[in-house]
Amino acid sequence: MRTRNNESAENYLETILILSERLPVVRSVDIANELDFKKSSVSIAMKNLREKNHITMTDAGYIYLTDEGMAIASMIYERHKLLSKGLESLGVPKEIADYDACRIEHVISKESFEAIKSHMCKE
Repeated sequence: MRTRNNESAENYLETILILSERLPVVRSVDIANELDFKKSSVSIAMKNLREKNHITMTDAGYIYLTDEGMAIASMIYERHKLLSKGLESLGVPKEIADYDACRIEHVISKESFEAIKSHMCKE
């Protein structure tokens, strides 16, 4: 069984990873815009992620994932992509598949995810 991270923290880390693939730098305002959250809520979350050593922030406000933060973000993002793709292949509309994958990615065990991944990669 995997150690449970906070679902909200996992979502923030995944969002930072996704934004870092699209933008030259990631700032709190970018995260707030992406998630449609208040900047104050994002600031509190970034403080918590810094305290857990999942991110670093420069004086200019640029946000970077630490190795630990990247490991969590990558795991969650991999789960999201594979689960969403799997649900779509079963005929679930993309929007619903994305929503459901976002929920499942946080609660599925490592063992169950690896079994699903192994099964899907055979096809």
